[in-house]
Amino acid sequence: MPDVSAHPDPVIPSRTTRLAPSPTGDLHLGNVRSLLLAWAMGRRAGWRVVLRHEDLDATRSSAEACDGIEASLRWLGLDWDGDSTRQSDDLEPYLEAMRRLEAGRLVFASSLSRREIREAAAAPHGEGELRFPPDLRPEDEASWRFDGGETNYRITTRPGPEIVRDELLGTRRFDPGAEVGDQIVWTKAGRPAYQLSVVVDDDRQGVTDVIRGADLLPSAARQQRLRRDLGIDGDLTWWHLPIVHDETGRRLAKRDGDTGVEALRAAGVPADRIIGLVAGWCGLVDTRGPVPAARIPELLDDERLRSMVVRETTEPLRFTNEDRRWLLQS
Repeated sequence: MPDVSAHPDPVIPSRTTRLAPSPTGDLHLGNVRSLLLAWAMGRRAGWRVVLRHEDLDATRSSAEACDGIEASLRWLGLDWDGDSTRQSDDLEPYLEAMRRLEAGRLVFASSLSRREIREAAAAPHGEGELRFPPDLRPEDEASWRFDGGETNYRITTRPGPEIVRDELLGTRRFDPGAEVGDQIVWTKAGRPAYQLSVVVDDDRQGVTDVIRGADLLPSAARQQRLRRDLGIDGDLTWWHLPIVHDETGRRLAKRDGDTGVEALRAAGVPADRIIGLVAGWCGLVDTRGPVPAARIPELLDDERLRSMVVRETTEPLRFTNEDRRWLLQS
């Protein structure tokens, strides 16, 4: 495992990580923890840290939300290198990627609805994900040409295991073909799907290390497979963090408005109190109290990261009513 306490030459960073929020609403405390740890690991190790807004869902994302997220991050004490980027500003890199996949006869148009796929006799699905099996691929040649029309495009997913070597969670085995089958890479809205856009942007931004919630661990396998389909050399280094739950055991989400940064800020909660709560969750401080973000890189090390993961794998982290009361005591 690379040592996050090492300090490579800060002038020419050898590695890059990214903060990649989806601007569909206020950041919640689970987002804050993942972003804070990604930022702190990058700053501690002297990596380049970039900010990318994953705003391709035009029905839920907005420029105002991007601006709001940047304001929240700055208020919390996080920064980034260079200008932030917004995926929606330039679709050409994704179109170029689709043309490369088309040239390899790897993508096809599919207008089948979720109901039609589910009802297909050979389309078993489990764990809440709908699998698109290879026998539903079209036979006509026209469907294998990408024209960006108002239909979904899927990528052929070959069978077999995909091994993800995660720095925190160890080696995990997935089989994207058995789990989701031929996934959508271009949507009928005329925009790339999440997996394609992330792979393209990680490559063009020189990202080497991805630090995010463990709910996205299966996506690592799908993204590795897609990187190879696009001819991108090498795998990324993955760091997947256990996620934060509410008191009932549900994953924290933007639906939980009272856990949002701006809602807490409006209630008078100082930024260093939010950071202090997260630092306590991560075992970076012995006593709960306000902590400025600038201190987190110096508090973070491999041993604490590993201890946090082991602890939270056994006992999931929960944002409790006691945590909420402590925040609001400020």
